[in-house]
Amino acid sequence: MKPKVFITRKIPTHLLNKLEEVCEVSIWNHENTPVPREVLEEKIVDAVGLFCLLTETIDEELLQKANNLKVISNMAVGYNNINVDVASKKGIIVTNTPGVLTETTADLTFALLMATARRIPEASDYLRDGKWSTWSPMQLTGQDIYNSTIGIIGLGRIGEALAKRAKGFNMDILYYNRSRKLEAEKELGLQYSTLENLLKESDYVCIMTPYTPETKNMIRKEHFKLMKDTSIIINTARGGIVNENDLYHALVNGEIWAAGLDVFEQEPVPMDHPLLTMPNVVTLPHIGSPSIATRIKMANVAVNNMLQALNGEIPENIVNKELGKFNN
Repeated sequence: MKPKVFITRKIPTHLLNKLEEVCEVSIWNHENTPVPREVLEEKIVDAVGLFCLLTETIDEELLQKANNLKVISNMAVGYNNINVDVASKKGIIVTNTPGVLTETTADLTFALLMATARRIPEASDYLRDGKWSTWSPMQLTGQDIYNSTIGIIGLGRIGEALAKRAKGFNMDILYYNRSRKLEAEKELGLQYSTLENLLKESDYVCIMTPYTPETKNMIRKEHFKLMKDTSIIINTARGGIVNENDLYHALVNGEIWAAGLDVFEQEPVPMDHPLLTMPNVVTLPHIGSPSIATRIKMANVAVNNMLQALNGEIPENIVNKELGKFNN
């Protein structure tokens, strides 16, 4: 009998077919609507494999219902939506999809930096709203990018890829990380910095660190006070790393100049969120990785992770490595 697999969102047909060759697959086939919790609770009871996204909360309560589950394949780099500790105790393998979205997310991060610095969405609205009646010397002026200083908080794969793009703009590059990256410093001309110095010196502060208990609210009121009043903060990592209430007040009080946000603490972000009211905040709906090619690659990696685990192998991208050899 084929193992039962539940997929929480539509994936490319050729990859769905790949799973269906060896699995009994059911899918929440509503592309723009997250799977309801009650449906997830129902499907998890018999599922041997779960293919999910960041939009699904795989918590202890849900995992206690998962008596047959052997693998959770998360189509994302992050996995803070999954209680990995509980999964490990139950012998459930958790996997992710690192690597394949590095360049795409770095592209988006630098695009968001440029759009925020040069006020591109604001200028587009200005034109479309019929406000462009003449040219004026200081009309819609923004901040320079070339020859400025960028501070990167978290120098993982994506942080290094962002640094390569910054180097092309002749930017001075500071970085703060748990450990120094001497090879990257040599290759890219990076300068290791304390967090406090990075915030003081940078024209652009880019959040690239994973979301963990240690990085929750990592950037808050006292940190914004260290930054230049002309500085811009960019977050394409996770919303909870930056305290959104403190960010709002820093912008209102002129402590920093602008913000570019692809992520929020609550997603989708509530439409009455105060940051959405500010013209100097460029907001995106968590689109760091969705180029067509990258999303197909991510889905393919997630499918392969699933099949490897169901075949009794240790998946290449296992998160809870302490489980060791997979037991059927």
